[in-house]
Amino acid sequence: MQASAPAPSSTATVIATPLAASAPTRLVIPSIKVSTPLLILGQAADGSVAVPPPGPHYDQAGWYRYSPTPGSIGPAVLVGHIDSKQGGPSVFFRLGELRPRDTIRIARADGSIAVFAVDDVRRFRKADFPTALVYGNTAHAALRLITCGGPFDKGSGHYLDNVVVTASLVSSA
Repeated sequence: MQASAPAPSSTATVIATPLAASAPTRLVIPSIKVSTPLLILGQAADGSVAVPPPGPHYDQAGWYRYSPTPGSIGPAVLVGHIDSKQGGPSVFFRLGELRPRDTIRIARADGSIAVFAVDDVRRFRKADFPTALVYGNTAHAALRLITCGGPFDKGSGHYLDNVVVTASLVSSA
């Protein structure tokens, strides 16, 4: 496990022309059987990225609205839960199973679909969260998918790690 890491070298072919800004509406990851509408998330009271709240939208992924829209230049950030005590596996339960070049499709409000290819999948201790990797500027349209992972601490009720998937825009439809 790496405490911090530089941006991964891309194994994907990056599209030459990024897309204009348009809010994401749906996320589809065929290889791990994810298909979910996307919530629009802001910040929690402590300034961290908000996560899908308990209730009917808990099993949906969400786009962090203070990040670029998927397909625009920069790292678009999507978050989702791995599981819950009440409901079992959640939307990103299998996120850590993604492999380089797996396809991620994001439908956008303008009717276009941004297609990304996975560059890397890594696990980081929450105490060593890779802020620069996730939120740092990129010269291309990038995507970051984040969920919890690693060991579960029964005392705190939280996982000790985060799974971070990095991906690059390879096409649009």
